[in-house]
Amino acid sequence: MTTAADLYASHRELLERAITAAAARDYWSAFPESPSKSVYGEDAAPAGERAFAALLGKPFPVDVPGAAGTVSTERSPYGIELGVSYPKADPLALVAAARAAIPSWRAVGPEGRAGIATEILRRINARIFEMAHAVQHTSGQAFVMAFQAGGAHAQDRALEAIAYALAATTRMPARSAWSKPQRGGDPLSMVKTGTVVGRGVALVIGCTTFPTWNSYPGLFASLVTGNPVIVKPHPGAVLPLAITVQICREVLTEAGLNPDVVTLAAEEPGDGIAATLATHPDVRIVDFTGSSEFGDWLEANARQAVVYTEKAGLNTVVLDSTGDYRGLLRNLAFSLSLYSGQMCTTPQNILIPRAGIETDDGHRTPEQFGADLATALDKLLGDPKRAAGTLGAIVNDAVLARLTEAAGSPGVVHPSAEVTDDQFPGATIRTPVLLRLDAADEKTYTREWFGPVSFLITTDSTEHSLRVFTETVRAHGALTALVHSTSPEVLAAAREAALDAGVHLSENLTGGVFVNQTAAFSDLHGTGANPAATASLTDDYFVSGRFFTLQSRHHV
Repeated sequence: MTTAADLYASHRELLERAITAAAARDYWSAFPESPSKSVYGEDAAPAGERAFAALLGKPFPVDVPGAAGTVSTERSPYGIELGVSYPKADPLALVAAARAAIPSWRAVGPEGRAGIATEILRRINARIFEMAHAVQHTSGQAFVMAFQAGGAHAQDRALEAIAYALAATTRMPARSAWSKPQRGGDPLSMVKTGTVVGRGVALVIGCTTFPTWNSYPGLFASLVTGNPVIVKPHPGAVLPLAITVQICREVLTEAGLNPDVVTLAAEEPGDGIAATLATHPDVRIVDFTGSSEFGDWLEANARQAVVYTEKAGLNTVVLDSTGDYRGLLRNLAFSLSLYSGQMCTTPQNILIPRAGIETDDGHRTPEQFGADLATALDKLLGDPKRAAGTLGAIVNDAVLARLTEAAGSPGVVHPSAEVTDDQFPGATIRTPVLLRLDAADEKTYTREWFGPVSFLITTDSTEHSLRVFTETVRAHGALTALVHSTSPEVLAAAREAALDAGVHLSENLTGGVFVNQTAAFSDLHGTGANPAATASLTDDYFVSGRFFTLQSRHHV
């Protein structure tokens, strides 16, 4: 039997490298993002596709404590039949099983838990092509994006969380000697031990759009800090997290540990199992990605738990001026189109002064800018094959309904169009819609339009744009912001506005870095400074809120 200590020893070099990378914040990746034969091997891609196909139309092989019956809830946005069923969870049985697993998991210690977690990651990476197909056909991401965001990048984020958690839980020595000199006598001598104790049962509530990328940080941070985890996937995207839980339980069992350290909570839509679990007195940590409405409910009602939420918001672009107009248009068009805007980081509100902006291609009025951005979108998405690979597919009817509503509104600058994918004729693919508004139309643009819907909003001036940006983000939240300006004074003012609003800021992006993409081990994703999120997903609080260190001491 390979023990947790053995696994830590085998992965120690990787873990130390990850801790160093997280501290340096430079570029580093442990898992290759290219689905290339030269990287993963000649047979990796076809083997992964065969493994995915073998899962379809049958019960998924994973044990769930207290399961009663099965559920089958997923529909591929690409139109293929999935038909995978999962054991239906009894929430009370899941909590009881997780609670029973705490003592043995605590006894493994931080290094052993990090070794187990890293071995889980290694095995997830070995199934990356299978995982990519699972992510593609539940989330609607195009395959390459699913391979990168749902595979390699999600695994990097998991490793970053493991590194943060290991560093935090080993900062205090597990054993120390204490000696206090005494006048005229022997010193007072004691031995003191510090034990990392998890907060309790952890709950990870997944989303449809990024089931692994958004769930892995909380899952792995909780595991390394000593907490058993119940994984509650969105009913529309169960398979990627079911594969994850299957691997977790496999590794735990092989290491001689209780597999109920990680369990799966699949449900029918409307069962409300997330609310039941999140408010259970033994559930002490909740990680949630999804709608602002349910995120707000969790923060208000799961009072016994530490709640980490990542909600969406009014991601904003402030346009003032640019020295690379064509680069700006290319970059922004791609940001609006990537995965059909179904990212919590996609820009929604684009603010432009009524008098227009100065560029290296001359002055541009708001009308001219809107026409130029529409042309850039058409150029990017003109070829159906390239468009399908960029846009992916619409994940659910709610996104499609918002798109339809926006497309029927006045002020359309760029209409949405259907795209046909020859490989998946049943896929639901749409290009973005761009609408023109005035800053006075607050009721429209202060509402979140998750999906391929963006607004070009005319303001009185750049100063007014920054004021609108600050006020809307402080009130409604955001995860990203972007400013374009050639003026040092405007850039300085934008930085101050972002700090006041509590949101991460990107400046003058015209190349291969996009506002809606973040890099593990370098970029912070999410923020605790506005209503869209309660913690950066890899900051100190995200880890430190998951455990305590308890001390025991005795005389020598």
